[in-house]
Amino acid sequence: MDSTNTPFAILAVAPPLRLLDQVRARARYRHFSVRTEEAYVGWIKRFVLFCDKRHPRDVGAREVEEFLTHLAVTRKVAASTQNQALSALLFLYRDVLGEELPWLDGIVRANAPKRMPVVLTRKEVAHLLAQMQGTTQLMAQLMYGTGLRLMECMRLRVKDVDFGANQITVREGKGFKDRVTMLPAAICLALRQHLHRVKARHDRDVAKGLGEVFLPAELALRFPGAGREWTWQYVFPSTSIRRDPRDGAMRRYHADEKILQRAMHNASRLAGILKPASPHPCRARRPLHWATVSRAFGMPNETPAKPLRHAFASHLLDAGYDIRTIQELLGHTDVRTTMVYAHVLNRGGNEIASPLDKLQH
Repeated sequence: MDSTNTPFAILAVAPPLRLLDQVRARARYRHFSVRTEEAYVGWIKRFVLFCDKRHPRDVGAREVEEFLTHLAVTRKVAASTQNQALSALLFLYRDVLGEELPWLDGIVRANAPKRMPVVLTRKEVAHLLAQMQGTTQLMAQLMYGTGLRLMECMRLRVKDVDFGANQITVREGKGFKDRVTMLPAAICLALRQHLHRVKARHDRDVAKGLGEVFLPAELALRFPGAGREWTWQYVFPSTSIRRDPRDGAMRRYHADEKILQRAMHNASRLAGILKPASPHPCRARRPLHWATVSRAFGMPNETPAKPLRHAFASHLLDAGYDIRTIQELLGHTDVRTTMVYAHVLNRGGNEIASPLDKLQH
């Protein structure tokens, strides 16, 4: 019988989404980054496996607390890692399953240790940069000269570099805040030459029908075709084009931050710098074994070092610049976060004589 002639056409009902697919769908609805989405999916999957594959609706506060305790005691992950796992579970219950459970508010987050930032001296920074070359050297110079975070440097777009005003605009930095910082004159020429090479490659991509870059969903809808425009391209693009896991489109993303991390690690070793001198560890891109995940997030007693950003702030403060100005350049919400660099400068008492030195006179 022709279904179009029947009074009620039979409609195909889509099967319900699996739990992890629901998590991905909700994360994309909330405009989470790909990294956050994959990290949350990974933690929720590990939680389900820890609970013997029972559905999260069938478990409660006891299982959540046992899972977090397992991470801290057995797996010995850092407090920040444990807190991210908790955030993933809160997202699961509140946003995905739509359950407002009273016991969720009673779970206490782990206290991360308060550590002093690792600050390189001007001489150490000079030696570090001298051991680098090419694009990674330019990245490192830009981070030290502007105070950019690692991923802010990787995600920098051509339109946000203003050579005329000698400034860089950071879009959606930490806390989704925009800010403006200086563009060092010392790297303007090298940066122009780098962008000239990047544009030549972009033109070749466009000629092949490619050349698209990732854009946030709302921008992609408002400005169709903007992803192929030069101004939206990354300043430090990846050397390869890959398929977007969300919609399957072929795009060129920004460079992998691990390239800079490895380059700085090798440069610090060659320069004989004993302080941790590589950008902070990044989140794992895919579910990994426990040991690898622990290393990616930082094990206990392992300080996530951001030495170039710390050096930028400390050296400006040492040069006499106002703490409020440095706060704006760094993008700190609270000036107390910036004040830690004042403590670093005072640590050891540069102008206070040690009692031991007094004994020598």
